Amino acid sequence: MDGMLDPLKPTDNSPARRDLIVDTLENAFSDLMAADPAAFRVKFRKMAANPFAFYRGSAALFYTDVSAMDDPWADDRTSRVWIQGDLHAENFGTYMDSTGRLVFDVNDFDEAYLGHFTWDVLRFVASIALMGWQKALSDDDIGMLVPHYVDAYVAQVREFATEGGDSEFSLKLDNTDGTVHDVLQQARLNSRAEMLVSMTERDGYARRFREGRRARRLEDEERERVLAAYDAYLETIPEDQRFASLSYGVKDVVGSGGFGIGSAGLPAYTLLIEGQSEAWDNDVVLSVKQGNVAAPSRVVTDPSIMGYFKHHGHRTAVSQRALQAHADPLLGHTEINGMGFVVSEISPYTNDLDWDGLTEPAEIAPVLDYLGRATAKAHCVSDSHADSTMGGGETEAAIMEVLDGREAEFTRWCVEFAHRYAAQARADHLLFVDAFRNNAISGVRSSRRP
Repeated sequence: MDGMLDPLKPTDNSPARRDLIVDTLENAFSDLMAADPAAFRVKFRKMAANPFAFYRGSAALFYTDVSAMDDPWADDRTSRVWIQGDLHAENFGTYMDSTGRLVFDVNDFDEAYLGHFTWDVLRFVASIALMGWQKALSDDDIGMLVPHYVDAYVAQVREFATEGGDSEFSLKLDNTDGTVHDVLQQARLNSRAEMLVSMTERDGYARRFREGRRARRLEDEERERVLAAYDAYLETIPEDQRFASLSYGVKDVVGSGGFGIGSAGLPAYTLLIEGQSEAWDNDVVLSVKQGNVAAPSRVVTDPSIMGYFKHHGHRTAVSQRALQAHADPLLGHTEINGMGFVVSEISPYTNDLDWDGLTEPAEIAPVLDYLGRATAKAHCVSDSHADSTMGGGETEAAIMEVLDGREAEFTRWCVEFAHRYAAQARADHLLFVDAFRNNAISGVRSSRRP
């Protein structure tokens, strides 16, 4: 196809590439743009801000490109690995796992699917090259930083292949230092009580959500539909993760908007439930968000994979359980008006990695070591936390079989891709801005009136 990324050619600034960007975005988001064009104008204006923001919001374009490239590391097993699907520098942070430990890990599973293990690695290293460019780091510095991530990833996969232990491994307070340790410590300072105060208000002796831009009261009919979907969701919580029945009583429910650059136009609800006691500060907040079409699913053609999932809410929940050793015990899925929704806790203990304060290569390099290990853990733990018929067998063994003895070649391949794709993403950003501001994206054309 005209405009498709060619690894042997320089950056493509052609009209054909601009047309490919427009076509890809329209195909990926046509239904959602039709449902809420205003939300997508907001999304696209955020993407227009800088190349990294564009890259974050255009995963579908990335998969259009990499699926057409030769992948020398893909075979029957390594092309069928559970992947996070949108792995970039800002999709790492903390959560509290089901054992009560604070963990630093991959987060955001909206795009999770099965595909080439390299796709996660390549998407991440290109994001580092983009971020490095925006921090005015030299190409030499970027070429030094990318191997920190890739080599740490390979070393951790090798350790799992030779010694096992992927289910027990996690980055936590007692085995991290530096920036990652600080992120975990900051999450530890958060409190459920403070989060509840920020989101709710007292109504007599009850608690209810504050109304506002992202919290609307529901009419009776919509509220009943959401509560019926909530009852169905409860049946999707694994038996070994269920709390006492007191925990699940609903205290309030509101409608809310989409979340983040990637979720424009997606219907969402927020529920307040009792929690594990009747104490005032023990209530739990749940997100009920419509599942989106995973970007990798647009290029993975195996019908048995998508056929396995009931809907994209189910896919998101199943994928998160596969990629996290001890996932949110409230994670589940449901349907509303025939559409799949994923349900998860809005936890007070989440804390995203903030890159703003990381400006020098010496500060960034040790963080990338941790992120490489976290990526390896997510890939390798999945074969023991998901249906074994879906993946390609033992992930760590499959990956090491294609990498063993060729680790340096793999690292060079990733570094070359990072430089080249970051340059293309910067060019794509300009092409996208030109298309958007000139109303070339049909689903979000401006009325031109205030």
